[in-house]
Amino acid sequence: MTNLKHNSSKGICLWLTGLPGSGKTTVAKAVEKQLFDRGVRIERLDGDVVRQSLTADLGFSREDRDTNISRVAFVARLLQRNDVVTLCSFITPYRAQSDIVRDTVDDVRIVYVEASVDACVERDPKGMYAQAKRGEIKNFTGIDAPYEKPVTADLVLHTEEETVEESAKKIIDYLVQEGVEI
Repeated sequence: MTNLKHNSSKGICLWLTGLPGSGKTTVAKAVEKQLFDRGVRIERLDGDVVRQSLTADLGFSREDRDTNISRVAFVARLLQRNDVVTLCSFITPYRAQSDIVRDTVDDVRIVYVEASVDACVERDPKGMYAQAKRGEIKNFTGIDAPYEKPVTADLVLHTEEETVEESAKKIIDYLVQEGVEI
């Protein structure tokens, strides 16, 4: 009997949470590229993309947001169990949602992408803060819906002070420190 081995990293899920415009997706894309270039089995799940497919039937009520996070956490668990490093970029505005993620995914690390509302409004890459302030978008996190920053984040990125490259390096260094084969 032959023992088959493959060169892959241990599956782990990095769940990036933060306000809209905090830099979750931007940093996740930078980390994804670095890991892909190293030959790591990687998948990136992004809130905007997932909302167009897996959770297109959901709105932005508290219940729908919980369902959104539960579905994505289930997918992340499946990927992680198959030795895929999974980067999830989701606002995850309620602490209870982070608990759902931790209870669902076997090996998950919460990465808080910290940026002030003012910085996110200034960046406003999609113009959504401006729309929310005009009342065109309801239940917008950071304007008329809360964001509860995680109290038990495994890693904190400060995207107002760090470049994208510095934030990505912090994640890569963290993975190495945690013994993930990358």
